[in-house]
Amino acid sequence: MAQRSVVLALALWCLVADGEAVWLELSTTATKCFSERIQSNVVVIGDYDILFDGYPTRPILSIQVTSPYGKVLHHREKVMQGQFSFNTAEPGVYLACFSVDTLDKELVVNLNLDWKTGIATKDWDALAKIDKLEGVALELTKLETAVQAVHGNLMYLRSKESDMRDVSDWTNFKITWLSLMSLSVCVIASIAQLWHLKRFFQKKKLI
Repeated sequence: MAQRSVVLALALWCLVADGEAVWLELSTTATKCFSERIQSNVVVIGDYDILFDGYPTRPILSIQVTSPYGKVLHHREKVMQGQFSFNTAEPGVYLACFSVDTLDKELVVNLNLDWKTGIATKDWDALAKIDKLEGVALELTKLETAVQAVHGNLMYLRSKESDMRDVSDWTNFKITWLSLMSLSVCVIASIAQLWHLKRFFQKKKLI
């Protein structure tokens, strides 16, 4: 039983502890972006820095982080490293775009992006010192936070499912009415054609 509890705790932790280190290769001819779909009221922290590897010229970056509705959450120019953090106000795809500013048009720059969301952003060491937690108490606190995050994700998915079901029902309703209208037009057109042909034949005294 204890082993099953540990496995469940690890599964929950892996599910909600969303932290991702990304290696991006940036050229001077294009902007490269990293995106993630995130629900509302989630903390996001990002650290970015250029990985120096004997570049002939010193590259600098421009970065812009935007919300699903295009609001600029972070914007920096002519930097080599930096950090951003924000709390998501609405669900959707959040975008971080990077471009390189250098005179060497053939230079390819390696960028490390450490992107963390949700409970992965929590500083558990500092929290343990403040609340004087250790051992089992700290792990239980982590597990409780993970369960709350999982519950929030499930409620978000349930809301998205409900929205998609409403859209599907509305689409089916419209398609049904469109099909009935199309069928009615076809029937009326067929009756009109038969009536016109009958009058034509009567006029020509063929019937």
